[in-house]
Amino acid sequence: MNTESTAQPTGPRRLVRIPTDEKVAGVCAGIADYLDVDVTLVRALWLALSIVPGAVVGGVLAYLLAWFIMPVGVATRQMVGRRLTRSTTDAKFGGVCGGVAEYLGIDSTVVRVAWIVLAVLPGVVIGGVLAYLAAWLIVPRGPVVIIHQQPHAA
Repeated sequence: MNTESTAQPTGPRRLVRIPTDEKVAGVCAGIADYLDVDVTLVRALWLALSIVPGAVVGGVLAYLLAWFIMPVGVATRQMVGRRLTRSTTDAKFGGVCGGVAEYLGIDSTVVRVAWIVLAVLPGVVIGGVLAYLAAWLIVPRGPVVIIHQQPHAA
């Protein structure tokens, strides 16, 4: 009688830093791996939430604490499929909102309106502008789509 089990042990997934996919310490890469989302999205959200007036110190402090608390580990998934990039086809300014909309599969106007509404809340205008500029720098540019037109036969 064969009592060997070929199944992998299942246990709770661990939140770990992934230094092989780091920009600073691998904290955002670990969070992205744990949540199964693109690391660029996590980095952009962390930065956007850290820019809110008065929260920059808190965002940096939270990152340093996460760096200290989260153990080093390896990625548990392969990055395939969707990746957050700035849109090259739906850009009004830098392509950030168009890229977020493409990533989420929603209309870019919804993302733009939401960004403007959140940016004009009292005391957050500067943070909204800075968050957009930071996302413009953090989020990589998407692939350029070249459309070749065929000449029409008359």
